[in-house]
Order: sequence, then structure tokens, then C-alpha cells
Amino acid sequence: MSYDFYAPRDIYEEEHYAFRDMVRAFLDRHVVGHIDEWEDNHEVPQDVVEKAGAQGMIGIMSDEEYGGGGEKDFRYRMIAYEEFMRVGATSLNATISVHADIVLPYFEHLATPEQKQRWLPQLISGEWMASIAMTEPGAGSDLRGIKTTATKQGDHWVLNGNKIFITNGLRSHLVVVAARTPDDSHPKGGGYTLFVVEEGMEGFQRGRKLSKIGLHGQDTAELIFDNVKVPEENILGELHVGLHSLMSHLPLERLSLAAIAGAGARAALSWTTQYVQERKAFGQAIADFQNTQFQLADMVARLEATQAYIDAAVLKLNRDELGPVDAAKAKLIATEEHKSIVDRCLQFFGGYGYMLEYPIARAFADTRVSTIYGGTSEIMKLLIARDLLEKGK
Repeated sequence: MSYDFYAPRDIYEEEHYAFRDMVRAFLDRHVVGHIDEWEDNHEVPQDVVEKAGAQGMIGIMSDEEYGGGGEKDFRYRMIAYEEFMRVGATSLNATISVHADIVLPYFEHLATPEQKQRWLPQLISGEWMASIAMTEPGAGSDLRGIKTTATKQGDHWVLNGNKIFITNGLRSHLVVVAARTPDDSHPKGGGYTLFVVEEGMEGFQRGRKLSKIGLHGQDTAELIFDNVKVPEENILGELHVGLHSLMSHLPLERLSLAAIAGAGARAALSWTTQYVQERKAFGQAIADFQNTQFQLADMVARLEATQAYIDAAVLKLNRDELGPVDAAKAKLIATEEHKSIVDRCLQFFGGYGYMLEYPIARAFADTRVSTIYGGTSEIMKLLIARDLLEKGK
């Protein structure tokens, strides 16, 4: 019997457990039993994403006016993470979470009423997918290094540049692109602006599907913008303030990654506690060895302390009180613990832990990116240290 890492927590209320039951039923019906196939095919089917959207899992927090659930409560999305990670559906979770929790909020917070009517219903339903194109070959965490440009020509903008490591880049119908927008009349000579590039726009090319260590079912791609004509009405937010828009959405992105990391670590520990009680060595269950007990106790203590911080950060987000430094702390500790716990858990499986038929093996490969994307652990430490030193002045 495995430890029940999904036992009731103080953060959840009755309606959240009802939502959990619905998510579990969805996974049992449409996901469990297909995960290996999707990983082998290196693709999660679009119809599964749309079924998740029909169940309200994508737009649970979005406005009802556009087909959302109207629940401005991030706890629902955290429950979805926990359930998807519990069954090892990491690629499907990554596909949906980037769309729902990272890109969709840009449209909800920055779009004009006309843009919302044009785009939100399809994005909330999952019929359309969206991606955000920030990272470039020479600009990762340093967004000021973006070289993609957009220049004004008449009633449209001409976009040129390359983006890399774009999650959902191949399947996205809409791409939010961060570009430099030069303007001699601007006090700083211009700035950065967000543009929505639509599928089929001339000059918009999807490059190769990148081959990754893990998350094989979720596509990551290169995107190329070669003289793409973007109409004025496809500017998202204000002209020249795109960098501020990107920075203001980073706390939500980093908290979502922290919550996914917490869910992934819980899943790994759940699988491992069950395995060590069933697997025998030298005439006794692995769980009977003192080393096993000490290792599990240490991991549980660290995870539950980390989870408490994540839960507190989620409640802050719900109250619109989560700052970028708090989000950076959550992302740092959660992803580092996630990586450590999965690695330590795999060791208990021995040779079987290296076999992809065991979920812990796939989790090991999928987990490695968690301390890299959304800002590396080193960047998180810089943000935290700068804040600490600034307060100490």
C-alpha cells in the first residue's frame, strides 16, 4: 500500500474534491492506457486536448462570457496537475498547462474586447492552441536580448526573427510573439511589443520539431518569421510595453511550474512507497531496510514543507498578492526538490527504474527540464538575492 499523498489538505474545499473526481474520471476514460502510445508517437492527439477543454479543465478560471468556468481560483488547476502527474501524463499536462496557465492569461488580461470575442472562445474550448514565443537562439532568460523586430509599414507591422524552444509551437493556432519595435519618437527609441501571429500568415514558418530528453509527447519547436505582415489589430496590449507585460505574467508562470513540480514529486513518492513494500531483497521487503525508511522520511518531510509554501503562494495568487520574488522562491525550491526526489526514488527501483515501462523512468527524463524552463534555478536565486540585498539597504 502506498502512502496517500493525495489525502485532504487544508487548502482544498468540498467543491475542489468534486472537481478532482471529475478529472480522475476523465483521465481513466481518455488518457490512462494511451500514454505509452503517445510517447512512442511523440504526439498528444488534439482531440484529447479538446475533450479536456469540453470538461472545463482548460478554461476553469476564464470568464463565463467566453465559455470559461468563471472560477478565479488557481486551486482547480493545481488539482488537475496532481491528477495528471499521478497517472504519469506529463506530456499531456505540459501541453495543456502551457496553453491554459501561461499563454491564455495574456489574452485574458491584455486583449481588447474585440480580440477577446475573436480568440477566447476557441482558446478556452481547446479547439485552438496558443504558444508564446519569447526565447531566441541568443536570448533565453535575458529577455532584453531579443533580436526579433517588428517595423511599421502602413496599416501593418512586418515581423522578422527566429524563436526557439517554443512549447506547442507546431500545434498552435495563435502565437504571441515578443519583438523589438523601433520608434524614433519614443523616449527610449522604441521598446518591445507583443504581436499575435495567426496560423497561415504568409512568412510564418514552423521549423523542426526539437528532439528532447523527455516530454516526448509534447511538441517543442523552432519558429521562423520572415517578413510576416501582422495587422495593427493583432497587437496584444500596448505598443512598446511588451517587456513589462511579459514580466508581469511571470509570477503566474513560475507558480504553475512550482505546483507541477510539487505534484510530480508527490507522484514519484507514491509510486515508490508502494514499490518498496512489494519488492524483496535478501529475504525482506526493501521497505524494511533502515536506509529506505530514512530516505523516504527525509523526502516526505522536504516535500511537505515545500508543498506548504506552494499552497500558501497559491492562496496569495488568488488574493492577487503574489509577487515575483515569492513566485521565484516557490519555483526554485519546488523544482529542485522535484528533481532530487525523482532521482532518489528511481534508485529504489534498481535496474527496473531504468526501464521506460516503469513511470519513474519517464518521470526522471521529464523532470530534468523543470529547473531550466520558466527561468533557471540560477536566475531564481539572482532574483531572490537582489530582493534580499535591496531590502537590507
